[in-house]
Amino acid sequence: MTQAQTFTKYERARILGARALQLAMNAPLLIKLNTEDLEKINYDVLKIAEVELDSGVLPISIKKPFPERKEGKLKRDATPKISDEKKEDIEENEEEKIEGEGEIMELANPEDEDEGAGESDEGGESYGE
Repeated sequence: MTQAQTFTKYERARILGARALQLAMNAPLLIKLNTEDLEKINYDVLKIAEVELDSGVLPISIKKPFPERKEGKLKRDATPKISDEKKEDIEENEEEKIEGEGEIMELANPEDEDEGAGESDEGGESYGE
């Protein structure tokens, strides 16, 4: 198995792009290619980089960090499992508690507001008159 076969497609694309950029900036070729082969690929730096990568002469490597290995058994979650029926009962109790504590709100009537505004002005003009 060659080095090029161990790379993912993303690593391969990154390596080829970096090497093609180097070649475009007149870096020396790492593999001997005659003029006939260069003319066949139209002096394309990306194809030259691909030939170099496939031949294994590129001194580029990829560092792949792996997660740390932990010894010992995995710990289970300490919370007890609750059945669906029990969850429904708990939710219903909470809803009843919220309904009992909640205030019933009614829609305000414009007539009620006019009466309240006239009383609070203490002899002043009311807005509804």
